[in-house]
Amino acid sequence: MKDLEIERVQVYAVGPETERYAWASDMGEQFMTNNIVRITTRGGLEGVGASNSFTEHGYDRSVAETLRPLLPPLIGACPLEREAIWYRLQSHNLPGAPQALSAIDVALWDLTAKHAGLPLYQFLGGARSRIRSYASTPLLRDPQTYIDFVTQLQQEGFRAVKFHAWCDVDRDIEMARAVHARFGGSGLQFMLDVEQRYDRSGAYRAARELEAMGFTWFEAPLLDQDIEGYRDLRRRVNIPILPAGNWILDLTLLYQGIRAEAWSAVRVDTAVVGGITPARKVMALAEAAGMTAELQCWGYTLNQAANLHVMLAYSNCTFFEQPVPYPAFEFGMIDTIRTDAEGYVNAPAGPGLGVRVDWDAMHSAAFLTYEETKSGKKG
Repeated sequence: MKDLEIERVQVYAVGPETERYAWASDMGEQFMTNNIVRITTRGGLEGVGASNSFTEHGYDRSVAETLRPLLPPLIGACPLEREAIWYRLQSHNLPGAPQALSAIDVALWDLTAKHAGLPLYQFLGGARSRIRSYASTPLLRDPQTYIDFVTQLQQEGFRAVKFHAWCDVDRDIEMARAVHARFGGSGLQFMLDVEQRYDRSGAYRAARELEAMGFTWFEAPLLDQDIEGYRDLRRRVNIPILPAGNWILDLTLLYQGIRAEAWSAVRVDTAVVGGITPARKVMALAEAAGMTAELQCWGYTLNQAANLHVMLAYSNCTFFEQPVPYPAFEFGMIDTIRTDAEGYVNAPAGPGLGVRVDWDAMHSAAFLTYEETKSGKKG
């Protein structure tokens, strides 16, 4: 077991020069930081995890800096004891840092599954080896641009598309109508995500329109914390209503939202909720309530992979979220995750996360790096 003791933890804040996108008209193009944790044991086994952070005016340093005080307890620890490590890293005096915890926790799961010689989804339970995918778009220029993009996505094999648009009720409905007029009856499924930017009356008006057009779900119409607003909206329409999934992360609070019948499905992201350890519990909580847990995957490949493995380990998730266009999200990776010609995403074949990192590329784009060893921090 000595070979399994954690000997080294490295942190990389990576800010590549890739295409940047926005998801609402009041949002600037986002700088997407890839916050990577690389854990190495005495025996040379390695685990990698990441979480993404987004800002408008430059690459974010906060998650990488928040990781600094969390690394010393990892040195000498056994990665097989992930539950104990996760609880040990919790702060009960100040608000936690779930994105920092997420990167550590995913790296521990990656390492442990590699130790077992299994793909992570099989190590977690292995309910299936593929899942349906939907393309998750950025904000585009106008309704015709959305129609053209959907045409391209359909040719690539997508059977479902989720739109990020202006988050303005009238403009969003205009786009949805245009898309429906062009593709209605084609077998494509559509969703709309408005990033928590509608008020209650606007949410109700849009929900009625989307329901009439047969949209698969309506995402984040209200602030996540507006449980009463979500419950009232669900009682007035039949289209499934999902939260954004970024603000209510605690299991107890999620349970209260489920009991209040606020959402049609639970929604979280392994990179935001604190890692795979709590994400598994969210999946179980949703299953106990007879609900799906529609995990987010917006971000770089490492973040996509962590969520994909959790989805494949359980049966109560309907779709994989595939951010498009592809290139901006694939920087620094040898292996990537893409939707196939049948509209599915398949499990990576290798052990652990099953996606290999191009460390030279990551180093070249890293604007902050440091490591923790038994002899202390470096960098």
